[in-house]
Amino acid sequence: MSRIWVWAELQDGKPQRVALELLTRARELGEAEAIALGGGAAAAVERLGEHGARRVYVHDDPVYDQYIAEPIVETLGTLIAEYQPAVVMFGESYSARDVVTRLAARLGAGIASNATAIDLVDGQLRLTVPWLGGAIIGTATVTNHGPKLVYLKAKSYEAAPNGGAAEVVQVSTSVPASARRARVVESVVQAAEGVKLEEARVIVSGGRGLQGPENFGMLDELAGLFGGAVGATRAVVDAGWKPYSYQIGQTGKTVKPDLYIACGISGAIQHTVGMKGAKTIVAINKDAEAPIFKFADFGIVGDVFKVVPQLIAEVKQRKAQG
Repeated sequence: MSRIWVWAELQDGKPQRVALELLTRARELGEAEAIALGGGAAAAVERLGEHGARRVYVHDDPVYDQYIAEPIVETLGTLIAEYQPAVVMFGESYSARDVVTRLAARLGAGIASNATAIDLVDGQLRLTVPWLGGAIIGTATVTNHGPKLVYLKAKSYEAAPNGGAAEVVQVSTSVPASARRARVVESVVQAAEGVKLEEARVIVSGGRGLQGPENFGMLDELAGLFGGAVGATRAVVDAGWKPYSYQIGQTGKTVKPDLYIACGISGAIQHTVGMKGAKTIVAINKDAEAPIFKFADFGIVGDVFKVVPQLIAEVKQRKAQG
């Protein structure tokens, strides 16, 4: 059975959700194993095992947190040379992009990037990859020899625990001084309130049709009634109305909520590629020809400043009635 590795990126000592998503798929493709490096790595083993990792390679050295990319690449390169995994999977993040590109250069290997699905068919690695901002969905077959590096988008799979337990392999590789160049000098944590955008079951998202940051208050109210989160388009973020953490789309976050309400959003490909996987999409736009309606399950052609307050009033009334 092929070894399928997942780099389990840690945040505050915990594996990021995308790593759990990839492990869920990896255990279906072969013998799933994870690599956890940095503070909290040992503590992350239990959760990684619960999501399918049979084995977790662990190194708690803080060097992986203090320096950017190179120590991780150094250790991954050594481990790959020793254990020869068939596939190494990386989940979507800025750190992962930095690591996988450097690792590819070190190994002389190619990268299959931005994939949304991964399969092994007759021993060949096949990937589903969106091109042109998601306008075209293609299939790529990876045939190169040696380890295959794959960078997958978040939310490509659901994270589903299977109750497993992982064996711990303690990594003793030391990081040389040559791999300790770019150092983290400061980390700024942006305060967040409410449900995380990536985990919200309901998202109310706004575009330039909101006309200004002050009008996002009604989206906050509507999302709050559903216990959901507020998102935004790139145009809104670029205008400084909302911080980058709100952005949904090709250069933002990929979300798959049960309900997505698009308010004043035209429906550019850059945005829809990040939200079209929602189970139900409701679009509100005064332009009946807006591209967003092509993706919507329900469309409301109307003024967002009239429709959203009516929705808020209706939801409040129904909640009051129990």
